[in-house]
Amino acid sequence: MQKGGTAIESTEAAVVSMEDSPLFNAGKGSVYTNDKSHELEASIMCGKTLNAGAVAGISTIKNPISLCKTILHDEQFVYLIGEGAERYAKEHKFQQVDPSYFDTEFREKQLLNVMENGGEAVLDHDGDRKFGTVGAVALDQYGNIAAATSTGGLTNKKYGRVGDSSIIGSGCYANNASCAISATGYGEYFLRNVTAHEIASVYKYSDLSLQEASDRVVLEQLVQMGGEGGIIGIDTKGEVVFSFNSEGMYRGKVDQEAKFETFIFK
Repeated sequence: MQKGGTAIESTEAAVVSMEDSPLFNAGKGSVYTNDKSHELEASIMCGKTLNAGAVAGISTIKNPISLCKTILHDEQFVYLIGEGAERYAKEHKFQQVDPSYFDTEFREKQLLNVMENGGEAVLDHDGDRKFGTVGAVALDQYGNIAAATSTGGLTNKKYGRVGDSSIIGSGCYANNASCAISATGYGEYFLRNVTAHEIASVYKYSDLSLQEASDRVVLEQLVQMGGEGGIIGIDTKGEVVFSFNSEGMYRGKVDQEAKFETFIFK
């Protein structure tokens, strides 16, 4: 960004770095489905143009967020899934990998543990499941904001389940008229509440700060519904916010002087 990069380019780069790490539930470190496969999903949105790109149900694309950015710039599409998304990626010369690329011993042990303890799909946010969905939001020197989110979903998910991470307005949203939001948590609740867009609307149509708007949605609305998770956000004035109702949320921020700060708990 200091060299003139855009918010879209920056959010993609940040998420790619986490997709390439086995530590997070995205890309290389994605959790297993009930049939011991991986189904990745991601999305990205530009606050200036309101263009967006999203994918779900893919298992051979090394960096789903990069595929999302290409879709964002393609006027024909916003959201591609499964075999069609992978065929699109192949036609656009994206790096494809064997599905086994996403296999890790850590995630396999998680799946076996879940299956031995009831078999319900579980959120990646507690105990040894603390390295979950990844996301990024950014404000560039041109005054534009962007958001990006990427995940492997719930451990032991079934039936082609898709969460909020790839859904524009639920797990990812950006609009220069309000804010950029990336969400993580139990996707069904974020979907029902259209959480990212809800925060943007509360912020846009009220006198609340972005932090106050985020807390109203995450700490009140989602809690009342029984939903667990959190968000990261930024507006065009540069206000960076974090809001979560889980025990902790791994997060960090960096300013224009390249000063970094990281946090886990409150």
